[in-house]
Amino acid sequence: MTNDNNTVKSNGVKRQLTGFVTSNKMTQTIVVKVESVKVHPKYHKRYKVFKKYAAHTDGDAKVYTVGQKVTIEEVKPYSKTVNWRVV
Repeated sequence: MTNDNNTVKSNGVKRQLTGFVTSNKMTQTIVVKVESVKVHPKYHKRYKVFKKYAAHTDGDAKVYTVGQKVTIEEVKPYSKTVNWRVV
């Protein structure tokens, strides 16, 4: 199925991730560490993979403390590295 203008329509659902705050030293941005579990394809051993995301806050970032559990959702880019927002 192809469209004339080659656009892909999404169903409006934004990805959400849950992680822990690792840094709140920026004014409106926090860094969130998200953990996921993967399985090795050959040995079938489970292992943890961590990734850090920069997330925008709608106010002062000092409201969130290091170690606090937060949920972030994907939004249009605020800057080069910030593509997530705290829910």
